[in-house]
Amino acid sequence: MRDNQPLVMALPKGRILDEARPLLARAGVEPEAAFDDPKTRLLKFKTADAGLDVILVRSFDVATIVAFGCAHLGITGSDVLMEFGYSEIYAPLDLGIGKCRLAVAEPKEMAPGDDPRRWSHVRVATKYPEITRRHFAERGVQAECIKLNGSMELAPSLGLCQRIVDLVSTGATLRANGLVEVEHIADISSRLVVNRAALKTRPEEVGIWIERFASALNGKGAGEDGMAADGG
Repeated sequence: MRDNQPLVMALPKGRILDEARPLLARAGVEPEAAFDDPKTRLLKFKTADAGLDVILVRSFDVATIVAFGCAHLGITGSDVLMEFGYSEIYAPLDLGIGKCRLAVAEPKEMAPGDDPRRWSHVRVATKYPEITRRHFAERGVQAECIKLNGSMELAPSLGLCQRIVDLVSTGATLRANGLVEVEHIADISSRLVVNRAALKTRPEEVGIWIERFASALNGKGAGEDGMAADGG
């Protein structure tokens, strides 16, 4: 992208975007009216700030789009960052939204007599094969991962496998499908992510947005005095 063009921020569709809207507003990200039109087929929008456009993409694609420099900034879950491990991405701020956990689950009738510490091999359905393999490899367990992109909870009842690795919020979907959590892998939340090359080539512009989000996390709106603490 040419340096004289607006910065592009990739936003995730769905629940995370709904949670992010108050934070976006405090940070001064105000998309044009079409952004909230349920009938629109547009995926790229101007904002009230002439120096920023936003695009709407699938949550799982935000990290890829930022890593390859097609967007300068974005909001994505730490689960996606853990799965892909893009070195091109800098994640300066935990936004404190989209909180859930990544867990191993199995049919509730199996759980009473099962001990995850005794596993040597597991067959797992998951959207996160890399995280899953690393998690089990740390204690010498061989994980055979079956990649699914959704409806993970059906896998045991269909005979595809006995266990799944998936995101869990309240656990209601697991319970409804006769599953229980048996192992915690990681706590998950959404992060502000930045393309590292953009941070070097357009440091002032990108830095301003990092500062705005940091201030927004401290309850300050864009343009208010005061800076947030280092987001790590």
